[in-house]
Amino acid sequence: MRTRMTPLRPALALLGLAALTLTGCADQIRGAQGVAETSPVPAVGSGDAAGASRLDAIKDSGRLTVCTTGDYPPFTEQAEGSGEFTGIDVDMARDLAETLGVEVEWVKTSWKTLMDDYLAGCDIAVGGISMNPERAEQVFFTAPTLEDGKTPIARCEDAEKYRSIEDINRPGVTSIFPEGGTNEKFAREHYPEGELKTHDNLTIFDEIVAGRADVMTTDRSEVLYIDHEYEELCVVNPDEPFDYFQKGYMLPQGDVVFKHYVDQWLDIALNDGTYDEIARPWIGDVDLTLER
Repeated sequence: MRTRMTPLRPALALLGLAALTLTGCADQIRGAQGVAETSPVPAVGSGDAAGASRLDAIKDSGRLTVCTTGDYPPFTEQAEGSGEFTGIDVDMARDLAETLGVEVEWVKTSWKTLMDDYLAGCDIAVGGISMNPERAEQVFFTAPTLEDGKTPIARCEDAEKYRSIEDINRPGVTSIFPEGGTNEKFAREHYPEGELKTHDNLTIFDEIVAGRADVMTTDRSEVLYIDHEYEELCVVNPDEPFDYFQKGYMLPQGDVVFKHYVDQWLDIALNDGTYDEIARPWIGDVDLTLER
């Protein structure tokens, strides 16, 4: 079991002031537009012309509801038996809740049902989520947490065989991926000539080690972590990914007050050492930064 290292947050007082300021602004907007204090909070993903913010509802309820898949280390992982969630983004969500002065309520989701589950009732979704236009049609994203790109990983003795999309997109090469999400979309789009196989994401790399699949194309940040965890597996071309995208956290669409608050918290966490200290037990000295 990995234990989170408690980060120092010298900017906590500043964040508290920001929360009061943002909440005050939302109250002024409601007052100016004649909205009662007891007005219901809009559903996730809907804009609110009256100016109410999810920030108010979270503070009033004392709870931050977080959607996460629990199957994508180092960002989110759920322990068998206890059901406890751990990971970089899991601890970041806990840090956000602590800053807000509320508790976390976890909602287990999957990559296939992530958007539906989020829209059904989560305040934020975390766990190595790729930012893309399809998702942005329904949600806001925070400022990026990480730059990334799709990169192959294979058994070390075979890694040189899969240096390009053309190398992987051929008969006899089995690409493996979890059902739903961007990895499946990438594989089906780019490897139509190869063999495609779906598998549970938590044990998916064991399938490659066992020889039941040849390669997985997934996010560079994930393969760098897996390369560190599995001596049998090696990342291919980590600094030359097949594409480019960013990761972030999903927020309610149209709620600029809540997004502004979370972006301020995130900017401080990414620059005062909080994120790095949370990530260190998971990735050690591995640098997830994509050099471009």
